[in-house]
Amino acid sequence: MGSKEWQGKENSSDRKGQKRKLDQQQEERESAIVTGEALRREVSAQVEILSNTYSWTEADRAAAKRATHLLAELAKNEDVASIIVEGGAVPLLVKHLQAPPSPVEDDGLKPYEHEVEKASAFALGLLAVKPEHQQCIVDAGVLPLLVDLLKRHKCGLNSRAINGVIRRAADAITNLAHENSSIKTSVRTEGGIPPLVELLEFSDAKVQRAVAGALRTLAFKNDENKKQIVECNALPSLILMLRSEDSAIHYEAVGVLGNLVHSSPNIKKDVLHAGALQPVIRLLSSCCSESQREAALLLGQFAATDSDCKIHIVQRGAVPPLIEMLQSPDLQLREMSAFALGRLAQESNNQAGISHSGGLVPLLKLLDAKNGSLQHNAAFALYGLADNEDNVADFVKVGGLQKLQEGEFIVQATKDCVAKTLKRLEEKIHGRVLTHLLYLMRVGEKSVQRQVALALAHLCSPEDQRSIFIDNNGLELLLGLLKSTNTKQQHDGAVALCKLASKAMTLSPIDAAPPSPISQVYLGEQYVNNATLSDVTFLVQGKRFFAHRICLLASSDAFCAMFDGGYREKDARDIQIPNIRLEIFELMMRFIYTGSLDIKPDIAKDLLRAADQYLLEGLKRLCEYTIAQDISLENVSSMYELSEAFHAVSLRQASILFILEQYDKLIDRPGHSSLMQHILPEIRNYFLRLLTKPSALN
Repeated sequence: MGSKEWQGKENSSDRKGQKRKLDQQQEERESAIVTGEALRREVSAQVEILSNTYSWTEADRAAAKRATHLLAELAKNEDVASIIVEGGAVPLLVKHLQAPPSPVEDDGLKPYEHEVEKASAFALGLLAVKPEHQQCIVDAGVLPLLVDLLKRHKCGLNSRAINGVIRRAADAITNLAHENSSIKTSVRTEGGIPPLVELLEFSDAKVQRAVAGALRTLAFKNDENKKQIVECNALPSLILMLRSEDSAIHYEAVGVLGNLVHSSPNIKKDVLHAGALQPVIRLLSSCCSESQREAALLLGQFAATDSDCKIHIVQRGAVPPLIEMLQSPDLQLREMSAFALGRLAQESNNQAGISHSGGLVPLLKLLDAKNGSLQHNAAFALYGLADNEDNVADFVKVGGLQKLQEGEFIVQATKDCVAKTLKRLEEKIHGRVLTHLLYLMRVGEKSVQRQVALALAHLCSPEDQRSIFIDNNGLELLLGLLKSTNTKQQHDGAVALCKLASKAMTLSPIDAAPPSPISQVYLGEQYVNNATLSDVTFLVQGKRFFAHRICLLASSDAFCAMFDGGYREKDARDIQIPNIRLEIFELMMRFIYTGSLDIKPDIAKDLLRAADQYLLEGLKRLCEYTIAQDISLENVSSMYELSEAFHAVSLRQASILFILEQYDKLIDRPGHSSLMQHILPEIRNYFLRLLTKPSALN
């Protein structure tokens, strides 16, 4: 009962809580409605003011200024922007972009001159932040009026108000054209680009930034706009802006240049010819991270296809700051610097220099990033560095091979790039590169020796394995890793030995599968336990089993000794067979008589014992192969012991390879350490036999 009462109270409490929550939500909805209605009323009031104040009277101008300012303040909230548009404010804001008709008696003093236009442009620019408003603002005729505002400075005055209206007009063009291809084109057709370019040399820094921002937007993915910007002679001004001490100015300038050269080889040549390269490289050391990022991106674009340009970029000192940026806490800086270095690293003359300047290690570290673009840029740079023979030893010494092999790559393109890099490194392991690595493996510090041995296990050709791992002691270095107390080193050693075995067996397979039995005297299935022409009888578990000496003599040395030696069975008619079940004995004889046998896993061990006792190597290999198919984490230790008990070489090799392949899963299991100590000598013997066995191709 107590439980039910508590449950009842809990439910009651929940219902009360839910009711309070619903009431609160209802109040919030009502409040939102009230607020929305209040906003609509407010917008409607300001629209009404704007519709009635289009004149030069001081009262009208003051009212219009307040109304445009208030609408601009409201438009800063994107949620309110739609209410302003729906309230009909756009046509009136557009109307107020141009000054009212001048009175008949114009004494030259006009109230709030340029102020209303500035606030109107500001409000329209804020409304244009939402893409769905862009076209309706343009349809209201805004573009020619904004272009006219850009020309206000030509009246000969240079006032704060004029500077402000020009800046707000440029900002409005930027927002209207943002990611809107048709509006970008419309700005050009309305004549907006020439005044923007002209204003790049304007004395006011804020105006410079605003017009550069507009040009940056207009140049993005619009070839005709790019062409006109260049034809209007913007490049000299933009390059001068790159040298500005004002970070906001050089950030916008480098952004414009980046958009101009993107996918435009001819403009890229023009930009380089105009002298942009050195100022852009200088920006790599800017205190403004945004400018650094844009400069790195632009250098990557400069280096896209032009081999000479790649060399010039490196010669002019771009590599050290780019490498420093690789280690920045700013994700975008790392990404763009890796992008630039990736492009530069595709030129052979740059590859060794980038590595020598310290670029290899930070690029390898970026492979651990959780950002797909950053990973890919780093991988592409490493792919370039791997093309230079002088970098291979550096890759190996810093553990680059393991980084490439073990990285968790987010996108398929990065995985493909890493695979190509590994293949490229593999192709370099010969001649002077191999000689250098063998030298390091002999005289380097122990850690370097091990790194070289690990790398060569993965990268060397099978033909060089004997020289590397037997003649130059590489095998002992890998076995030493298995003895380490460091689990990562143990893992690396096991993986390398697996790779070594895999490659070696392509040239000299050691019983990877059961061999075909040697041609013998096979009487056939019908003579198994058949009295016809039988000249010997075995007694197995008290039952007679008929056999034929000629078949047995040809099958193994054990039967030769039995029938042709000094044993008592030589002349015996009935021979006692102890310790073998009749079922097993019959299967053994079936193999002797036919040369083949389908072995079931449940009798494979007993049959192995019999095959070992009677020296039937072909049957023994078949049994070992069958047993090896069932090796698991749980039984590998007992399987190895079984291979030792019956000198089952193939089973022993299979057990060793399984232990190496599954090393990470076995390492924490009880008894693993003692098992490894026990089998290490046999692992050594296995690889000695494997690596010194004559090639199957010889």
